[in-house]
Amino acid sequence: MNERVCKIENYLEELYPDAFCELKFNKDYELLLAVVMSAQTTDKRVNQVTDILFKKYDSLEKLKDASISDIENIIKPIGTYHKKAIFIKEIATNLVDLYDSKMPQDRKLLESLPGVGRKTVNVVLSVLYDYPAIAVDTHVERVSKRLGLAYKNDDVYKVEMKLQKKFKRKNWSKRHHQLIFFGRYKCKAQRPECSSCKLLDICKYNSK
Repeated sequence: MNERVCKIENYLEELYPDAFCELKFNKDYELLLAVVMSAQTTDKRVNQVTDILFKKYDSLEKLKDASISDIENIIKPIGTYHKKAIFIKEIATNLVDLYDSKMPQDRKLLESLPGVGRKTVNVVLSVLYDYPAIAVDTHVERVSKRLGLAYKNDDVYKVEMKLQKKFKRKNWSKRHHQLIFFGRYKCKAQRPECSSCKLLDICKYNSK
C-alpha cells in the first residue's frame, strides 16, 4: 500500500471510525427504495419523506397498490419525484409479483429492478448483507478525484475499480461510508474545509 493511501486511511479512521449508512429503514426493501430516492438529494431529506411513506404504506403489497399521485405528494420534497414515484411502485410490484415479496440478494436480479443501478446495489449488499462493496456516489467520486485516488475524467465505474485496488477488500464497505462522511461533512462540493484538513498536501483541489 502506498504512502498516499495509508495517509488517507489513517485520517478517515481518525475522523470517522464509526461511519455508517444514514438512511433510515426497518425492512430490507425500505433501504432499497431509500437509496433509489437518494439520487440528487440528501439523506436527511429522504429520511423525512420515507418516515411518512413507509408508515402509510407499511408493506410491499400496499406500495404496489398505492397511487402514483399519492406517492408523488409524499416524496415531492426530494426532487425528481415523478420518476422516483414510478420507480417505487414498479419496484414494489416486481418484488411482490416476481419474488414473492422477498428481496433477492443476487446483484443481477437487483439491477434488473426499475431505477436500480450498480451504486444502489452496492449500498444494499454492503449494508444489509455485509458484502464487501464500494458504492460511488457524488461524494465518493469527488473525494476520490480530489485526493488523487482516481483521475478527473474517470467515470464512476472506473473510480470504483480503482478504489477496490487501493483498499483491502475487507475494508471496502467501511471506506465507502468514511469517504461519504468525508465528502458530506468536510471535503464538501462547495466551500470545503481545506484549512483544517490533514490531507491538504496531497489534494488536487488545493493545487488548482
